Amino acid sequence: MSCVALFHSLSVEESSTTLMDREGRMICLKDIVPAAENNINTRFIVLDKGRKISEGQNKTCLALVADETASVHFQFWGDECDAFEPGDIIHLASGIFSYNRNNNLVLRAGRRGAIKKVGEFTMVFVETPNMSEISWVPDPDRPNKYMQDSVISSHSRIFPPLP
Repeated sequence: MSCVALFHSLSVEESSTTLMDREGRMICLKDIVPAAENNINTRFIVLDKGRKISEGQNKTCLALVADETASVHFQFWGDECDAFEPGDIIHLASGIFSYNRNNNLVLRAGRRGAIKKVGEFTMVFVETPNMSEISWVPDPDRPNKYMQDSVISSHSRIFPPLP
């Protein structure tokens, strides 16, 4: 089932509360691009979750998430770190794909976005490509846009595949 077909299968209740991208649709992970805008609306499964890191009063943790087209590192903030576990299927509305404080490229809800658990365990996914493990460069034809330059690693370097 393609991403578009998968996302069209959302229930009426879910789709009525979903913000879509500029063209009115959900985005597959393989199609996300770094940007300073909260415009990513997608659905994915949590594959693995790292340890919590406290920075003053803020708590964060990284996770490896995926859909049927790609994987990416997702950054949970605050109570989100305890609310979601591997196997959870999450809907992200108005997310952002950008560099965090440690200069890692991560997908996250940010201040304007929202995440919600919509299921668990049953979702087709792939672990490669990992969109966080791609080097991005400014697009010479479109100011303020990025394009893929090269693959840094074929898999997540934070969550390596099992032997």
